[in-house]
Amino acid sequence: MRGRNMQRFAKALALATVALPTVTQAQVPDTILYGVAYYDEYTPVDRVDEDARMMKAAGISVVRIAESTWGTLEPQPGVFDFSHVDRMLAAMHKQGIKVIVGTPTYAIPTWLARQHPNVLVVGRDGVRAQYGTRQNMDITDPDYRAAAERVIVALVDHVKDHPAVIGYQLDNETKPYDTSGPAVQAGFVRSIRAKWPSLDA
Repeated sequence: MRGRNMQRFAKALALATVALPTVTQAQVPDTILYGVAYYDEYTPVDRVDEDARMMKAAGISVVRIAESTWGTLEPQPGVFDFSHVDRMLAAMHKQGIKVIVGTPTYAIPTWLARQHPNVLVVGRDGVRAQYGTRQNMDITDPDYRAAAERVIVALVDHVKDHPAVIGYQLDNETKPYDTSGPAVQAGFVRSIRAKWPSLDA
């Protein structure tokens, strides 16, 4: 993200960080967190409370949630449903398990691909990706960035005050996804012109 988008994202994370309790060195437990990724929204039955109980019994002390769930969190543009997140936070907190909230932006929702097909990555072979797999987006595309910012800010704003939340994971497996489309090409030209304003230079 650049410019205004980066500033808004940084502000959202700063607000979330401010909401976290201050911890002194004396309060830091002398332990290593032992954790797993957990996605209640993928299970076919309601079992979050039982899963949390079993995780506690197995010695799990932290879970990571919410990544790759963009279509669940924002089923329509600007319409959010955090019920899965809320259920996981409540169940983990009840068992004394801490939570790291992941951003969901490496798996785009169906509506985003339909509304803005340009967000699907164009690879080095010049072929645009098809919808249906994860990590198929152009991270330099302005429509992708605007939608990603919206869901990240909404999610962080929603969970920032929950006592189980100890941190955030920004995306998962971040990489360029072989993007060679128009947005990254234009960005390359802009960067070259900024570095060398003339052919003589």
